[in-house]
Amino acid sequence: SNHRIVIVQERLLCRCPSMNLLVQGKFEKKGMDMCRKQLAAIFLMLLPLSVWAQQSHLQSITLESGYVPGAVEIAVLHPEEVKASEGPLPLILFFHGGGGSSSDLNRFRPIIEEAWKRNILPPAVVAMPSAERSFYLDFQDNSQQWETFVLSDLIPHLRANFNVVQDASGMVIMGISMGGMGSLRMAFKDPTSFLAVAALEPAIEAAYSYDTIDAIDRTYRSEALYQSLFGNPVDRDYWQLNHPPYIARENMETLKDSGLNIYIEVGNEDRLNLFRGGEMLHRLLFDAGLKHEYRLVHRADHTGESIPPRVLNALDFVGRTLRGSFAIEK
Repeated sequence: SNHRIVIVQERLLCRCPSMNLLVQGKFEKKGMDMCRKQLAAIFLMLLPLSVWAQQSHLQSITLESGYVPGAVEIAVLHPEEVKASEGPLPLILFFHGGGGSSSDLNRFRPIIEEAWKRNILPPAVVAMPSAERSFYLDFQDNSQQWETFVLSDLIPHLRANFNVVQDASGMVIMGISMGGMGSLRMAFKDPTSFLAVAALEPAIEAAYSYDTIDAIDRTYRSEALYQSLFGNPVDRDYWQLNHPPYIARENMETLKDSGLNIYIEVGNEDRLNLFRGGEMLHRLLFDAGLKHEYRLVHRADHTGESIPPRVLNALDFVGRTLRGSFAIEK
């Protein structure tokens, strides 16, 4: 078949009530901090000690750019010991969600290490830039150009300073929520620059034009936020040209010819109703006959206990894709 649908009931790894806090479209900081500590403690208990024995190296670097204000913090994770025969390594850009930062990579670190330990994911360099609530977008007024920063500054910098594959055959882009939206946008605009894109609960509206966005799909985004990104008043054409479903619809034949590997997932109880946009995008790709993997995760919210296994599933997709590209033995 031309697609893969998996409806799954994920194993509950932890229970974190503080993840359920949502205040005026932003996760309440105290609750998020509490939950991160709980998740870290639970992972320490669940994972074997061998996982933590020099499993990976995490470093923080900064990158100055004329495209965005100030120096950008970037977290970079890679296996502690990599045999010379295993390099150069694939490069995975992992975009955080709205309100997050590069420090979120440390939160996902146990999951990535588990993927390496179980040989789900081959050795790779994983990088996460701090992008504020930028949507990873070039703002309509050009005051901030985050997409251009990623493509013109960040990727070349990582390729020049780390032992990674220098072309699309080893380039994966992925993200969660806002990061899922940003990763889809960049991959759909220029699919030949990436081997694969993996979007977890991408924050995309279930519409093809700005004026047809349903109120249920924008309850967590104010008009002021849209205006700060897409112009005041909102430039309808600019919004549309940067909306992943519209890009995919208008760029469908190029997407098919590119061979881009696509993974999309979303929880069917996502409190931000992101299953609506995810389902719409899946249906668009399915109807067009574009091969992709899609998961509607049963009883999964936007945050909380379903996230760790869902990230692991996305990394499994990335691993399968990389093995297909490099003929890596499992």
